[in-house]
Amino acid sequence: MTDTKDVIAAIVGIEPGSELAAVVAGRADIMALTQQTHDAALTPAEPGGLTHAERAALACRIAKINDAGDFEAHFEALLDSSGATGDTARIADIWFDGGSDIRLKALIRHVDLVAHAPKDATRRDIELLREAGLDDADIVRLSELVAFVSYQIRVAAGLRLMRGLA
Repeated sequence: MTDTKDVIAAIVGIEPGSELAAVVAGRADIMALTQQTHDAALTPAEPGGLTHAERAALACRIAKINDAGDFEAHFEALLDSSGATGDTARIADIWFDGGSDIRLKALIRHVDLVAHAPKDATRRDIELLREAGLDDADIVRLSELVAFVSYQIRVAAGLRLMRGLA
């Protein structure tokens, strides 16, 4: 598994020994927690009802929605290593809506909504996930995934801004 600190450093272009590298090193605790969250959100030991492949594909989709090509490449690599095929692999395609699979349609609809306009999500959106067969634990897992990927993209954006000011 790729170290999240290394992923963010590579994506942002943090050079060892730079001022920004020193700032990031001063927040090693946050970077360690980011690594733990990355692993828990994308490759947990017990994935529940969201497979590792689905998680990687959904994360890739979120990166695409946010126009974060660098993260898209990272999540595509995770998706490729998961061995995903068929509709599971197609989840990463922002034009794919889940086809005839009710569960995939609900997952994709929810991720697209929350990635585009989180303030527009309502209780009904959670009910739609339940109606598609997701249990509460998987709804929480899905929410954690969307929140983490969004966080990771924003951390990188903030570090890029800092790099530009240094």
